[in-house]
Amino acid sequence: MKLNQLRYICEVARRGLNVSAAAEALYTSQPGVSKQIRMLEEELGVQIFSRSGKHLTHVTPAGEEVLAVAQRILGEVQNIKAIAQEHVSESRGSLSIATTHTQARHTLPLVVGAFRTRYPNVSLHMHQGTPLQIAEMAARGSVDFAIATEALELFEDLVMMPCYRWNRSIIVPAEHSLCNEQPLTLETVARYPIVTYVFGFTGRSKLDKAFATAGLNPEVVFTATDSEVIKTYVELGLGVGIIATMAFNPERDTGLTALDASHLFEPSITSIGFRRGMYLRGYMFDFIEAFAPHLTHSVVERAIAARTTEEREQFIREFQPQLEMR
Repeated sequence: MKLNQLRYICEVARRGLNVSAAAEALYTSQPGVSKQIRMLEEELGVQIFSRSGKHLTHVTPAGEEVLAVAQRILGEVQNIKAIAQEHVSESRGSLSIATTHTQARHTLPLVVGAFRTRYPNVSLHMHQGTPLQIAEMAARGSVDFAIATEALELFEDLVMMPCYRWNRSIIVPAEHSLCNEQPLTLETVARYPIVTYVFGFTGRSKLDKAFATAGLNPEVVFTATDSEVIKTYVELGLGVGIIATMAFNPERDTGLTALDASHLFEPSITSIGFRRGMYLRGYMFDFIEAFAPHLTHSVVERAIAARTTEEREQFIREFQPQLEMR
């Protein structure tokens, strides 16, 4: 059994059983991948993948168990490399982060800038995606950290830590009639076409829940993953926008007015997560603390030590009241 064989089966499973795509991702040939998978199956005496002709159709029950162990082994291999790198050079390495556009554009620049000043020999890699994609990337070890508001709680193999709370603003063109509404209500907002985030992005579920609880069904005429795109279409008069307050900059967004909507919607919490069992290098602890100052080295260690669902929920409850509002 070879490590490359384990990499091959994990990548094939990750690519939806597309051997060609897996071979391309692994910088090798499709026949080579197929041959190594066959050799591993022959050595183990079980089929990992079921086949129809030359095509893989699904993962077998035995294959599911083999893949789970293979992923853990590959994760430990990465940990061994990280431990060695930490001893060779504490301040040299790489850090990969998966996040949404809102986080990458509005909360991470200052943190990344300060981190680069402190660790100039650590290369940073930013990946953007849906919250579900972000959580999957972290869970399979494709990235070191996942930063998002939704979906991370779906993955129990991630160590999750709350970072900060945030809420929303209604954005409208300057001198829009909503500017004169006091107090601003959900009923008033629902009279206008809505421009906001795609479902599953940036706390969208809290927005939908608020309207549904009030018995309202607003007309959502345009959705996007990017708050800058939302603002553009609000300026064009497509509707009123609902975005994260942090995404509005009065100095830059001069054609728009932001109306506080924190009394209309439940706050959302942005979290940072990483694969359970991952070895954290010193600069990784420092990045977490720079992003969320309450997440010190010792606090992160406590989060890692929380194994049961009850322990994890208790950890999150403990920090929620003290989270900074952004």
